Amino acid sequence: MVKSAKSIVMGGLTHPGRVRAENEDCIVTRSDLGLAVLADGMGGHQAGEVASRMAVDAIAEFFSSQRRPASGQKAADKSKAIAEAIQKANAAIYEAAQTRPEYKGMGSTVVVAMFAGDRLCIGHVGDSRLYRFRGDALEQLTKDHSVVQELVNRGLFTPEEARQSIAKNLVTRALGVDQTIEADTAATTVQPDDLYLLCSDGLTDVVSDEQIAEILRHAGRDLDAAARNMIDRANEQGGPDNVSVILAGIDGQSAKRENRA
Repeated sequence: MVKSAKSIVMGGLTHPGRVRAENEDCIVTRSDLGLAVLADGMGGHQAGEVASRMAVDAIAEFFSSQRRPASGQKAADKSKAIAEAIQKANAAIYEAAQTRPEYKGMGSTVVVAMFAGDRLCIGHVGDSRLYRFRGDALEQLTKDHSVVQELVNRGLFTPEEARQSIAKNLVTRALGVDQTIEADTAATTVQPDDLYLLCSDGLTDVVSDEQIAEILRHAGRDLDAAARNMIDRANEQGGPDNVSVILAGIDGQSAKRENRA
C-alpha cells in the first residue's frame, strides 16, 4: 500500500487469471499525484498488453509533467485535464496501431481517478469501472460503454440479464480505435470513510457486487490485501479473464472501519 503526504492511500494488484496465459491489464498508482489508472487491453498477440501499458504510461506521464500536487488544481480543471490525458493516450495507441502491422486493431479501456482536495475526479472509456464504498453500501459511479449497457439504458435488459449475456464484453468505445475518443468525466465529493474501487471486467464478470462489498467491509488498513482478496475470489470462481483492482481513499477511513468491526 502506498501512502502520500496528502493523506491519500492506494493499493492495487493485477493478475492474468486462471485461463489466459498473458495479462493484457495494466495499472498504475501515484499517490503523490493523487492518481490511479487502470486499463484493459484488447488486440492480437501481445497487442492488448501494449495498448494497456501505453494508456497508463501516457496518462501518468501527462500528470507527472504538470508537476502539480494532488491538491494543486480545482476539480473542474482536473476533470478537463483527465479528458485531455485520455485523448493523448488514445492518439498514441491509434498511431501505433496504424503504423505497426503487429499492433493493428489493438485498443484498450481505461478508468482514471484523481483526487482534488475533497473531490474525486473520474474519467473512463469502455467497461472498466469505478465504484464507491460508503456507509456499508457499494455504488457504481461509471456506466459501461458496452452493447449490453445500451440495452439496459433502453429498458430491454435488466442488469442481471446484462451480467449473464454472452455479449457482455462487447464495448462500444475503446482507446486506439478512432483518432479521437469521447471520455465520460465526472466529479464526486470524497468523505473520509470512502473507499474507491477501480477494476477491470475480469473482476465484475465473476464476482458479484455483494461479494465485493463484503470484502471491503473487512478491508482494514491493508488495501493491497483487500485487492488480493478480490483477485483470489475471482480466481476461485473460475478466473476466466485477466483481473485488476485498485483501491484508494483518504488516510484514516480504513482505521475507522476497522474500529467498527
